[in-house]
Amino acid sequence: MSGTQRADARRNYARVLAVAADEVAAHGAGASLEQIARTAGVGSATVRRHFPTRRALLEAVSRQRIEALCVRALDLINNRDSRGALVDWLSEVVAYCVTARGLAEALAYDGDVHKNSCSAALEDAAAPLLQRAAQDGMVSKDLTVEDLITFAVGIALATAHYPDPAAQADRLFRLAVAGLSPAMTR
Repeated sequence: MSGTQRADARRNYARVLAVAADEVAAHGAGASLEQIARTAGVGSATVRRHFPTRRALLEAVSRQRIEALCVRALDLINNRDSRGALVDWLSEVVAYCVTARGLAEALAYDGDVHKNSCSAALEDAAAPLLQRAAQDGMVSKDLTVEDLITFAVGIALATAHYPDPAAQADRLFRLAVAGLSPAMTR
């Protein structure tokens, strides 16, 4: 492949990704691959060559947000309140899932977690937060990062069709974290 063709392929990839981000923001995970191709000015085969599955497209669109969440986990690791740090981070994951249409679907486990780069990156980032909170006795020792991601995705998917999904997701998240007892907090 010549340098020009590689440059064209890189430009096509960038153009398709930018259009896909707009389409996913507007239409969610079900954004039309054909519409993405038309808007990007490429053939549908080009879209499929760069993104062989819908999940691959959603993961690519979500990558920047995922990276920000990973950085945030690093920022919180030295927080004196290990449970609070974990809850704050997880709250941000829920908020991202709700506001970034398609992100919850990109994070959802489909039986092969290792092929889901978004979930894998978040698992790696959150593991130290969870481990520290468990060591401090602030969360159950049998809790896994996969449990936390599934929890966040579940809330985002369950509230997606509410008039104010972000407010409802935050309410449900706070209820779940606090537990059903009125005496428990955060």
